[in-house]
Amino acid sequence: MDVGELRELSDVELIEQHDELKQELFNLRFQLATGQLGNPTLLKQARRDIARVLTVQRERELAAARETAQ
Repeated sequence: MDVGELRELSDVELIEQHDELKQELFNLRFQLATGQLGNPTLLKQARRDIARVLTVQRERELAAARETAQ
């Protein structure tokens, strides 16, 4: 998922997306530990997707803080 798609989501949808990605990362780590993970680059991809979601959330927090400060 790219940043443009994430910016179109609402705050609630971003939180849901974050929860889903955290669960996916947990499952991938579990598969890695049990030797069932065929493609280890999926871990890196999941971590980066989570970082993208958190970045968009932080951008919105900062924008809201700027609006209230003015």
